[in-house]
This record gives sequence, C-alpha cells and structure tokens, in this order.
Amino acid sequence: MTEVLSQSEIDALLQALSSGEMDVDQLKKEEESKKVRVYDFKRALRFSKDQIRSLTRIHENFSRLLTTYFSAQLRTYVHITVASVDQLPYEEFIRSIPKTTTLGIFSVAPLEGRFVLEINPIIAYAMLERYLGGHDNGPIKMGMMTEIELAVIERIFRKALESFREAWQSMVELEPELEGLETNPQFMQIVSPNETVAVISFTTKIADISGMINLCLPHVVLEPLMPKLTAHYWLEEKQKKPDPAQTEQITQKIRQTELLIRVLLGSSTITIGDFIHLTKGDVIHLDQGIDDALPILLGEKKKFLGRPGIYNGRLAVRIDEIVKEGEEEDGE
Repeated sequence: MTEVLSQSEIDALLQALSSGEMDVDQLKKEEESKKVRVYDFKRALRFSKDQIRSLTRIHENFSRLLTTYFSAQLRTYVHITVASVDQLPYEEFIRSIPKTTTLGIFSVAPLEGRFVLEINPIIAYAMLERYLGGHDNGPIKMGMMTEIELAVIERIFRKALESFREAWQSMVELEPELEGLETNPQFMQIVSPNETVAVISFTTKIADISGMINLCLPHVVLEPLMPKLTAHYWLEEKQKKPDPAQTEQITQKIRQTELLIRVLLGSSTITIGDFIHLTKGDVIHLDQGIDDALPILLGEKKKFLGRPGIYNGRLAVRIDEIVKEGEEEDGE
C-alpha cells in the first residue's frame, strides 16, 4: 500500500528541498535503485493475486460448511474461519506443521495428484473427546491413538471431504477420496520439496479450545484449474445463458406440481349461542349474493373469480376472471 504523507510532513519535505538539505538528484537515484528486487527461485510465486482471491472465496465457503457440520456432530460451539491463504514451497509447509500431527492424504479425481488436510493435534483430540462422549471442560489428553480413535478420525476426514467437494462444486465437480492417514509429516512426500503449494489455514475454535487446520494444495495438481481461478471466469459463468433442456425440464416439473384450489361460496358471522342452538332446517345468511362471482383461492390468495355449475354430473366452477396482483387488496 502506498504511504500517504500528512500535511506537516509535506511542508517539512518542501522546506528541506528549498533549503538544500535534500538533493533531488539523490532522491531519483535512490528511487531507481529500489526498482531492483531480489527474486528467490526456490520460493516461486505460481499463483496470481486473482487466483489467491478465488481460492480464498472457495475455502471461506468450505469453512462455513465445516462449521455447520461439526457444530451438529459435536453438539457444542464450533467456529472455523479462513485465517490466511499463502503460497510457499512444499518443504516449508512440512517444516511449519507439528512433528506429530494428524494428516489426511486424499486424491481429487479427475485431477491427477493428491492434497493434504492437516488437523492440529489439540483440535483432533478435542473432536475425539466430544465424539466419544466427553465434555468441553477439563484438560485434553493426547498420546498414541487407539484403533477406535483412528476409526473416528478417519470418519471425521471423510465427512470433511464431502464439504470440500461441495465447496468446489460451483467451479468444478471433484471427487475427493481419502487414501490414508499419517501422523509424521516427514513420511509424507506428495510432491517434490521445491514444488509451490497453496496453504489455506483455518482458525478453529471448539468450545474453549483453539487450534489450526491446514489444507495443502500443490500447484502442479491444481494447474488444469488455473484458468478457472480468475475473476474473468467467474463473470463468464454468471453471464451464461440458461440451458434450454434444463429450462424445459424445470418447466415440466412446475406444470406437474399439484395445487390445492378452494372455492368460497360465502361467509357469515354468528354468535356462539346461535351456533350451539343450530338445528336442522335453520338458515345461515352468507355475505355472497346468488349472482355474485365466487372467489377461487390458491392456498390463501384469491387468484380467480368464477361461477358455480355442473359438469358431467359433478359440481364445478367456471373461471370468468383472473385477479391480478394488487386487485385482491384493493377489493378488500
């Protein structure tokens, strides 16, 4: 972001230039020297800012889906948000996570390659505590996982991948499949150490326990989707014309929808006393005249006006007029 000078700083700068304390030519040389930047080829920036923004938008939706799912499953307060989206070498990502953690390695057909979802141990054990009937209060005990605990963790990863698929659904149909669990990141080599990866970090809070969940997306795996991770693609998607076949299918479904239609012959107001003493042969006066058009209701709204009659030996009503929007309120 460009630094904005205050008025007092501008006045001091002008005074220094006019008094000769600052040399304009020297300032120009310093400015030219700043144009040279050091570039680290080991830390290549493969994702553009536009693509990083798209990844952020997709995984903000992913975090909302995870929050909803875990809140229901753990029956406690869960809040997951995107903390950062960075690009760095894969080797640096491995060094940044704990030496003993919970890693889910999964493939994403039709893409070739694998992604990694890392759940910090304190978050993983907090989830286990709740899944296995524990409470929010009290210290979390961490150690070697039993077979039952590993089965629960695997279930957690599989459900998280369902939310991952749903988050990406607006862009591409992915079929994530868990390939295995790992606890030591040093034994997990999905790409070369210098390969650029996008790391999405999620701040996770379960009751009073906070930790991180990290998602590692190698650039070499995401490369076929790079053109779609742009604002231009998103705008094109929004401007696409509807599919005629899909429109016809929706139209047919709507036409086959059943609606409850009611015809009001009239209404009246009587006292409770009169209602209790009603007998056979009594007459209730309605507010509808014999020659008045009958209101025809769809649900609770008046949509048509018609006349009663008989059709093929059955009671029927003929629609004479369509009540347009706003006419119902005007007539009441």
